[in-house]
Amino acid sequence: MNSQSSSQLHCASSGVLELLNQECFCISLDKAALSASLNRELGTPELSAMVQERCPYLFASQPVFIPALQMRRMAEVVRAVESVVAMPAYRELVLARAPTLAQLASTGPLGVFFGYDFHLTDSHLGLIEINTNAGGAMLNAVMARAHRACCADLGAMAPTLAEIEDFETAMVQMFRHEWQLAGRITPLNTIAIVDSSPRDQYLYPEFLLFQQLFERHGIHAVIADPSDLEWRDGALHHDDLIVDLVYNRLTDFYLEQPGSAALREAYLHEGVVLTPHPQAHALYADKRRLALLSDVVQLESLGVSRDIQDVLLEHVPRTEIVRATDGMRLWAARRSLFFKPVAGFGSRAAYRGDKLTKGVWQDILAGEYVAQAIVKPGDRSTGEVGLPVPMKFDLRAYAYNSKVQWLSARVYQGQTTNFRTSGGGFAPVYTTPDAPAPNNSAL
Repeated sequence: MNSQSSSQLHCASSGVLELLNQECFCISLDKAALSASLNRELGTPELSAMVQERCPYLFASQPVFIPALQMRRMAEVVRAVESVVAMPAYRELVLARAPTLAQLASTGPLGVFFGYDFHLTDSHLGLIEINTNAGGAMLNAVMARAHRACCADLGAMAPTLAEIEDFETAMVQMFRHEWQLAGRITPLNTIAIVDSSPRDQYLYPEFLLFQQLFERHGIHAVIADPSDLEWRDGALHHDDLIVDLVYNRLTDFYLEQPGSAALREAYLHEGVVLTPHPQAHALYADKRRLALLSDVVQLESLGVSRDIQDVLLEHVPRTEIVRATDGMRLWAARRSLFFKPVAGFGSRAAYRGDKLTKGVWQDILAGEYVAQAIVKPGDRSTGEVGLPVPMKFDLRAYAYNSKVQWLSARVYQGQTTNFRTSGGGFAPVYTTPDAPAPNNSAL
């Protein structure tokens, strides 16, 4: 980074931050600090070794810089979406077409770790996706401790140690709040972190971090495949342990797979608190919701206020459900569109229109897809001075109860985020001092 860039930091202009994304290489991931942080969380050197072996591109080498104004806009978008989802007319419209299981739990738990994913190019901010079991929050808290700055100006842009510690405390408070919202009056004693074949999951190290976090706060935690659970005697069991709450990391969103049978029974009989739950996915994460949130006619029909409409129509890219009757029009416009399966996750079976073959296009027409106007991701050069590596980034706002708790970036090459690029992965977000601190009291 040159001296001119440094002297302009306090101007807080987006142009300066864009320059930093292209030319600043003086902040880097301190791998020794990251290993120490991972080991401290787990109490053993095994976790850092696991991360290096299984997912060497989990953490980006440099942070991402964004203007404070865009942080405020992301928080505004989150509030706007949540306000629409809270409307009885919206819930009635969406849930009438949702699976039966999603029509349960109309009150109670909200759902932990919603992930609002944004693309930011110049001053254009677009909400490209909402996830209801977004991974990476705990990993980002650990990573934030491991990044260091070479000058005081840039160091002031990083999350503070107090903010990181507050975020970790807020995570535990969030799960306890979900327990209370479910009407439980006894203390939360046990949590099962549940995913399919959890040891084989790319983010398995995060499950271990969550397990230790819960244990440090007096909550016994296990990591389990859903088939490891048993519904008996009016309670959900993991071996001899009665499970109070399930932290749901499954992509079997409506518990339809045979291995989810016990969890499904426990949920139907209100024998366990499940978060996030099937209704949350139906209300937020089904890609067809983005079609509704970007359609002025539907927003008007629901009675959404003009100010909320303005926020959504400005920041949610135009999205429409793909229908065979619109095939010729959409094919002609494909170069400006991104096609996503309505129940997809992790960018699986998602395609940029300009990369489509005729064979894939027929699969899209025969399946359940949405077409979304392309919003370019941001640019972030990594590497070192004289040897820059061009990368892309998106932004993930972790939110609970309408408030952003933490903001992270994902740096990558290729069509979508993939955690397979050297120098890429989760990256901390640095911004100007006038940016709002993460709202960790989102209860």
